[in-house]
Amino acid sequence: MRYGELTAVDTVSFVVRPAEVVALLGPNGAGKTTTVETLEGYIAPTAGSVRVLGCDPRTDAAALHPRIGVMLQGGGVHSAARPMELLTLFASYYDHPRPPAELLAEVGLADRTTTPWKQLSGGEQQRLSLALALVGQPEVVFLDEPTAGVDVGGRRSIRALISSLKTRGVAVLLTTHDMEEVSELADRVLIIDHGALITSGTPDELTRTTSVGITFHAPAGLDLADLRNALGAPVAEGEPGVYRLDAAPEPATVATLTGWLADHDLPLELRSGRERLEDVFMRLTSENQPSDNPEGDDQPGRGGRRRRSERGRR
Repeated sequence: MRYGELTAVDTVSFVVRPAEVVALLGPNGAGKTTTVETLEGYIAPTAGSVRVLGCDPRTDAAALHPRIGVMLQGGGVHSAARPMELLTLFASYYDHPRPPAELLAEVGLADRTTTPWKQLSGGEQQRLSLALALVGQPEVVFLDEPTAGVDVGGRRSIRALISSLKTRGVAVLLTTHDMEEVSELADRVLIIDHGALITSGTPDELTRTTSVGITFHAPAGLDLADLRNALGAPVAEGEPGVYRLDAAPEPATVATLTGWLADHDLPLELRSGRERLEDVFMRLTSENQPSDNPEGDDQPGRGGRRRRSERGRR
């Protein structure tokens, strides 16, 4: 996907299968929004092909729209609209919709059926947006930050509902910055950066470190020179309080490390042989995104989140 001379997405290829939750991750400006908007049919790719349920999202839109559900992160709902009214209206667009009252209960809004949208909390608006995306019993669902701003109880309800979609054979493409959510829900993870797919795999595959070494958490600002002398191996501090020891996780090495920390009355959390998904993401992607990328998720330009939210819903 190109905007003038700038290529926002370049040869990103993947498949999302029925009964599968796939998380599409990337820093702001990486190409996530452009990729998803192309799949939803909002924009046409400059080159290549896109198929959703065998349909071209642009030319076959009339046949495709009744079979997909789209949850935007925000916008598209009139401030005075009420949950039951909205779901009843949306249900009328489909041949075999979910009963609105049943769906409202499932997302925890059974007691808010007549509350205007503008009076719902941010988390309640998110849950209603999810219900609107699911009322038509879609075969494919696009979820954009489904639990953003939702309280703990609401997040659990939403995640349980997303998990239940797999048992119904629904294909789910999820974009989120919540790595805990990805670890809990995703069958596969796709990470894109600067418009290119840089890695993919299950959460377990991506967090299983293949290089030899020990990752551990301890208070920030350790005396690395003294620690290196004690261990006889290089030690580096990446993020504050996250350390990488370039040595095999042998019992003697671990004992020396824990002994040094004990001598200094410092706590330790070992993560030998496995990284957190967040660590993998930060390691594989660049934090310095191009400032002139018109696709940037937080930019109001082409493909950006603001424009996508303001388009409203079908």
